[in-house]
Amino acid sequence: MAKTASNEGRKIRYAVVGVGNIAQVAVLPAFAHAGENSELVALVSGDPEKLAAVGERYGVAERGGYDEFEDILKRARADAVYIALPNTQHREFTERAAAAGVHVLCEKPMAMTEEDCEAMIRATKDRGVKLMIAYRLHFEEANLTAIEIARSGKLGEVRAFTSFFTQVVRPGDIRTRSEVGGGALFDLGVYCVNAARYLFREEPIEALAVSLRLDEKRAKDVDETTSAILRFPSGAIAQFTVSQGISSVSSFQIAGTEGDLRVEPAFDYTGEITHYLTVGGKTEKKTFKARDQFAPELVYFSRCILEDKEPEPSGLEGLADVRVMRTIQSAAASGRVEAIAPFEREQRPDLGQSMKKPPVDAPEPVNAPSPSEQ
Repeated sequence: MAKTASNEGRKIRYAVVGVGNIAQVAVLPAFAHAGENSELVALVSGDPEKLAAVGERYGVAERGGYDEFEDILKRARADAVYIALPNTQHREFTERAAAAGVHVLCEKPMAMTEEDCEAMIRATKDRGVKLMIAYRLHFEEANLTAIEIARSGKLGEVRAFTSFFTQVVRPGDIRTRSEVGGGALFDLGVYCVNAARYLFREEPIEALAVSLRLDEKRAKDVDETTSAILRFPSGAIAQFTVSQGISSVSSFQIAGTEGDLRVEPAFDYTGEITHYLTVGGKTEKKTFKARDQFAPELVYFSRCILEDKEPEPSGLEGLADVRVMRTIQSAAASGRVEAIAPFEREQRPDLGQSMKKPPVDAPEPVNAPSPSEQ
């Protein structure tokens, strides 16, 4: 919809679908910082205890189970949904929301296959609703500043990216099971793949990988640890290791012919993020204050709806990462270098998307423990 006098000052009404840990400790509290154009009007979950307690906490009267989804959207007069469900359910609820004429902000990874991603893009396009994938770091200053440094020439020709993103997952967590889209690559690797793509500003063309499962309590039938190498058309190389059985690490480093930049903790959504920029043998340290990384997503997506703009990151950005991760899976299975089919991306995040909101005080979650033991 184009921005007109009729929607000036209007707030986009959101239903949050899935009330697990990330929704309770990050998404729902973020509405307090997104009140300029967004409001929470409904909750959808299969857990009545969660619905009662969380609904009471936020004063949300319209709530119910997944089989009531369309009725809840209608009763709440929802304009948009925030999908915070297990990965294997993203397509179903995107298609159901689109069919109801409701815009979709969907957690990453977008889905588990390219086919599902393409179906989500098609469903929203056919019904004329917006689709955005919840890449919170596309609005976070430290990561966006890293992009600017990579582009600035300070590091010379940027040729290498390396990253660790690891945690020790609780036995039995959904990340340990394939039927809900678990595994280290899709849960954590999506951050590394996305960072390499936006730092190099190009799409990888080859992948080599190895995946391991050493502890069935943390990886019943999925990858516990995956290490991958990606080659880009410019000759740049990205390598990363993700794991749900290794002590918590969250960092990336880019290096060029004149210097390097290390960012840590690179991918976390709580606490400060620090840059260590080394050029000519001298290192400068810069710390970015903790902030709410979820409210900017809501504010930005609501603006896109109100002003009828295509979001960045769109469904194509989600598809871009999923296709790379699927090739990494193939490379790990074959033990060979696997080609990644050509893919064009024009939209890239930049510092203009940075948005600062104060940090949230995460409430104690109801029936939704942290995925990590640490």
